Amino acid sequence: MSNQHDIPLDLKNEFAQEWAEFRRPWKLFTLALGIVLLVFGSYYEGAPDWDIPISFIMAILAYLTAPWSLRVILMRQWRRVPLMLLFTWFTVDGCYALYWSIKNPAALALMRDVNFLASLSLYGLCGVVWLFRGSLQALRAELLQSIKAVLHQRK
Repeated sequence: MSNQHDIPLDLKNEFAQEWAEFRRPWKLFTLALGIVLLVFGSYYEGAPDWDIPISFIMAILAYLTAPWSLRVILMRQWRRVPLMLLFTWFTVDGCYALYWSIKNPAALALMRDVNFLASLSLYGLCGVVWLFRGSLQALRAELLQSIKAVLHQRK
């Protein structure tokens, strides 16, 4: 007899797959590279709402949610759209608004509208970069296979 609090097996498998993807070296490397670029940007851009902590917060949240959010759309998992929208909003705007409402409400009021579009664009890009499930070698093989298929169709 199943306990009502048990997580369904398919959901456990999905979590296990996602956890394995988060630990892939090429994905961790690109996350680290993105954070480095965000930190450098916070120094050189001079925007009042761009600092090191928010760079880490938003990058890590995007790493955890952007590929899944994009996958929900691509796989037409309509029942998951409300959760996907919540994750997207929280990563793109919610955590930003919460952080800056505590740290510097004036910066939030000044920059929130501008930040939303920039962050949403980066979120989408992160989803594309981290969407592939597999090793870097497998990604390379799939890309080469796709390129060969396109070239073959043109002949």
